[in-house]
Amino acid sequence: MADQLSFDWPTGVALGPDDFFVAEANAQTYAMLTNPAGWPDRKLVIIGPKGCGKSHLARIFRAQTGGMILHAAAMTADFQTDATCVIIEDMAHLPRHAEEAMFHLHNHLRHTGGTLLMTARTAPSRWPIALPDLASRMQATTLTRIENPDDALLQALIMKLFADRQIMPKPALVNYLTPRIERSFAAAADIVDRLDAAALAQGRKINQALAADLLDNSG
Repeated sequence: MADQLSFDWPTGVALGPDDFFVAEANAQTYAMLTNPAGWPDRKLVIIGPKGCGKSHLARIFRAQTGGMILHAAAMTADFQTDATCVIIEDMAHLPRHAEEAMFHLHNHLRHTGGTLLMTARTAPSRWPIALPDLASRMQATTLTRIENPDDALLQALIMKLFADRQIMPKPALVNYLTPRIERSFAAAADIVDRLDAAALAQGRKINQALAADLLDNSG
């Protein structure tokens, strides 16, 4: 992606492998992901808000390790695998009927020296797990948190979201938006979506004037 875009990314933001933005808000998580040998019991939970890049990191880790990836909601009561690296997304949505299978998977990977990566929006202590043995093992898992973006990462994120839609905004628009929206991944996605929709509906260019109209109307 870096070769396809002409943006000058904000100071403090770097592109990691597979075009993941690395900044202060996620640098610790990114560093931990690249060193699974350093995880206690070789298991880790990445937590963070919607849109913060958890799934992107999960895909990067799968590419690096050859592990298998699945959504927790899709796990069945008879789930088994011989994979030595397993990545499970959205662990808070693990079905009650799959808790025992998850418990056996956890123990299998631990006893065989395998690797377990999980993602969620909340910490394991808040997952609705009924099986006590599984709950205790999940709560004992090392976790790393992706924080809400700082200004530099928010700017880079807004530019990427525009670029994903084949839109190349002027830097002045990104600088205008950054201090005027909530500092969150969801807010960045929301304003880009609203600007794109408003431009199409009104036959206008995506610029500071359109942004000002949207923000004034919503405020």
